[in-house]
Amino acid sequence: MREEGQQPQRPDDKEYRKLFGLDIHLTPVFVISSIAIVIFIVGALVFQEGATKLFGNVRVWLTTNLDWWFMDITNLLLLFCLFLIVSPLGKVRLGGADAKPEYSNLTWTAMLFAAGVGIGLLFFGVAEPVYYFKKPPLGITPGTAEAATAGIAATVFHWGLHGWAVYGVVGLALAFFAYNRGLPLTIRSAFYPLLGDRVWGWPGHAIDTCAIFAGIFGLATSLGLGVQQVTTGLNYLFDIPANSTTMVVLIVVITAIALISVLTGINVGIKRLSQFNIIVAFLLLLAVIILGPTLHIFSSMFASLGVYFAKIRPLSNWVGRTDTSFLHDWTTFYWAWWIAWAPFVGTFIARISKGRTVREFIFFVLILPTLLCLLWFSAFGGTALHQHIVDGYTGVTENVEAWKLEIALFKMFDELPLTKLLASVAMMLTIIFFITSSDSGSLIIDIIAAGGKVDAPVSQRVFWCSLEGLVAIALLLGGGLKSLQAASLATGFPFALVLLGMAVCVWMGLRSEARESQ
Repeated sequence: MREEGQQPQRPDDKEYRKLFGLDIHLTPVFVISSIAIVIFIVGALVFQEGATKLFGNVRVWLTTNLDWWFMDITNLLLLFCLFLIVSPLGKVRLGGADAKPEYSNLTWTAMLFAAGVGIGLLFFGVAEPVYYFKKPPLGITPGTAEAATAGIAATVFHWGLHGWAVYGVVGLALAFFAYNRGLPLTIRSAFYPLLGDRVWGWPGHAIDTCAIFAGIFGLATSLGLGVQQVTTGLNYLFDIPANSTTMVVLIVVITAIALISVLTGINVGIKRLSQFNIIVAFLLLLAVIILGPTLHIFSSMFASLGVYFAKIRPLSNWVGRTDTSFLHDWTTFYWAWWIAWAPFVGTFIARISKGRTVREFIFFVLILPTLLCLLWFSAFGGTALHQHIVDGYTGVTENVEAWKLEIALFKMFDELPLTKLLASVAMMLTIIFFITSSDSGSLIIDIIAAGGKVDAPVSQRVFWCSLEGLVAIALLLGGGLKSLQAASLATGFPFALVLLGMAVCVWMGLRSEARESQ
C-alpha cells in the first residue's frame, strides 16, 4: 500500500521492444492474451459443433449457479456511484484543480454513448420490450397494459443505472490514477493503493490479462449482434441471403473500414464518426417519435420511468425473485455483458474525461445515458407495442416469440411511413456503431496490452482490431447468439472481482486527494 505523500513509480520505458513492427511491452500480458485468443479462434472454427455445445453448457451453468455473483456486484457498484454523487469527494477534479476538459459536453457524450451501447440499442430497441410484454418479469400477467409498461421498464433496467455504474467505476478509477497520480492508463494502475509497485509484477499482469479477455469477448458479442442485424437488414431490403457466409463477409468488410478509422486516431476517426453517429441516431429517434404514436410514446416513457423506480428493488433481486428464468436468461447475461465491456468502455471513457469533476463525471456517465435509453426504448419499443395492442399488428410479436430478434426493428418499420428509408438509416447506423466500437475497442485493448502506453505503433492497433473481428466470426459460427452470450458470461465472471477492487481503490485515492487539497 502506498504511504502518504509517496509518488507512484512508472514502469521503465526500456521494457518496450520492437518485434515485427509491434512495440510490445515486455510483460506476459501481450503474449499470453494474444496467443490464448488465437488458440480460441482456431479451436472454435475447427471444432464448430463441439464449440456450439460447449458454449451452450457454459451459458446455462453460469446463469444458473452464479446469478447471485453478477447481481450483488452490480448492485454494490451502483450504490457506490450514487454515494460519490452526494459525497464531498464529488468535488475532486480529474487531472487536478486547474485541469480543463478536452472535449465539449456534446462531443464527450456522443463519444461515450457511441462506444458504449450503440449496437445494442438498435438490436434490442424493439425486440426486448416486446419480448417482455409477452413474457414479463415478476409474475406480471402477459399481454396486458401492465406488461407493456413493465416491458419497457425492465428493458431500461437492463440498460440503465446498473450497467452504466459498471462503466463509471472503471472509467473513474482509471481517469483518477492516470491524471491525478501520473500512472499509465491501464487497468492495473487502479490497484496501486493496494498493491504498490507490485502492480508492475505478476498481480498487475494478471489483472490486465483478465481485462483484455473480458474486453475482447465483450466487444465480439456486440459486433456479433451488430452483424446479425445488418445481415437481416440486407435481406429485408435487397433479398441478400441472411446466412453465415454473408455475416462473415460483413465482419471482414466492416472490420477493414474500422481499420481506416484506427489509422486516423481518436481525434479524427473516432471523434468524427461518433459525432456523426449521434446526429444520425437522434434523427432516427426523432423520425420514429414523429411518424409513430407520439403521445403514446411520451406517456409510455413517463409511466415506464415510474415503474422502473417502483420495481428496481425486486428486479435487482434485493428481496428475492421467483421468476428465475427471466433472471437467468436476461438479467444475469446483461450484467455479465456490461462487466465484460467495462475494460474497454471504462478505459475509453477515462481517456476522454480529463478535466471533469467526479460529480460531473458520474452524472454524465450514469444519469444522462439512462434517460437517453429510456427515451429510445419508449420510442422504439413503445411504437411496436402500440402497433400490437391498438392496431392489432402481429408482425413484430410473432417474430420475437420465435426468437427472431434481429428482424423485430425492420418489422416495426413496416407499419410506419418511409419504411425503406428508416430501415436503410438503421442499417447504416448499425454499421457505423460497429466501426466506432471496433476502432475504439482496438485502441483501448492496445493501451492495456502495452502497459498503458498511448502512442504504440498503429500496426499494433490493427492487430487487435483484426483479432476482434476474428473472435466475432468464431463465436457466430460456433453457436450464434448463445455462444456470444456464453463468451460474455465466462469472461465477465472473473473481471467482476476486479471491479470490486477498483471501487475500493478509487475510494482510497479520492479520500487521499481530498485530504491533500485541504
